[in-house]
Amino acid sequence: MSRHLVWMFRVILLISVWSGVESRGWSRAVGAEPVVAQLTFAPAVPAPLSRQEAAHVVVNLAIEEKVMDLSEGVQYEFWTYNGRVPGPFIRLRQGDTFEVHLDNSKGKLTHTVDFHAVTGPGGGAGVLMADPGKTSVAKFKALNAGFFVYHCAANPIPTHIANGLYGGILVEPPEGLAKVDREYYVMQSEFYTSGAIGETGLQTFSSTKGAAEKPEYVVFNGHTESLIGKGALKAKVGETVRLFIGNIGPNLVSSFHVIGEIFDKVYREGTVKDFQRDIQTTLIPAGASSIVEFKVEVPGTYVLVDHSIFRIDRGALGQLVVEGPEAPEIYHLEKRGSAADSSH
Repeated sequence: MSRHLVWMFRVILLISVWSGVESRGWSRAVGAEPVVAQLTFAPAVPAPLSRQEAAHVVVNLAIEEKVMDLSEGVQYEFWTYNGRVPGPFIRLRQGDTFEVHLDNSKGKLTHTVDFHAVTGPGGGAGVLMADPGKTSVAKFKALNAGFFVYHCAANPIPTHIANGLYGGILVEPPEGLAKVDREYYVMQSEFYTSGAIGETGLQTFSSTKGAAEKPEYVVFNGHTESLIGKGALKAKVGETVRLFIGNIGPNLVSSFHVIGEIFDKVYREGTVKDFQRDIQTTLIPAGASSIVEFKVEVPGTYVLVDHSIFRIDRGALGQLVVEGPEAPEIYHLEKRGSAADSSH
């Protein structure tokens, strides 16, 4: 066979193969294959996205109803995404198509997901509804950048939210977010237990207290001590810290504050487009979020609170431990003594 005929044969073969690829809906675009979303649990946040183009991202969520600790000596049957409360942090890019697989094969009840990042009826809840033993799949376009919450919207919706089915989803703008040294994920929520606060043993959900908006517990990340002691957030002097704060409610507005810090930037209600500077406390409505950023300049332990301050007694308390050199030009103890000493 002549070289000319061999060349023609190869061209025809390549055209036929490519036509088969096109007929099956495959794409020649680089990165067209779906990528699986990296999910992290609070307070961890997935690393910033390195890709510059929108992608087809698969998000795997699984329902599990399980007994876990709500406080020391207090247990509760949480309804969870991927076995944790809050559910995993999801990080996307504006323009991504995200394909959600909701696995309810282990669930005892019907569940779904309402993404506040989704444009369309129910935030996707209707098409993702999964009965016990079933799995649902649906695809959505991430049209708007921001930090959003997601939660179950199966009936009765308040009960599903109150029992732990919620989380946070970040849709980065195409240019990404400004670089910081530390990022953390904190979700505030309420628990309405049949027993009074501190009553030990397995507690059940009280719909009566929920309807009255009288929670026994107001907590960060699903436990009264999730951000205390070994769970405390960490940073070093001179670093910048970004907190993704969600408040799922289901009822209360949060007055989020870090004692001893002023937020250099606050992206109110989860927007990533505009921010306000030098904010002491930021309001976060139920079913909303906020992004706060600040530089830590003095070592020590900083306390995270909902400044509706009696909620500290119900569990709304966390810590940020900052290590590093002292900064006497900013914060300095001149003298400590008795009142008598000060009179001399």
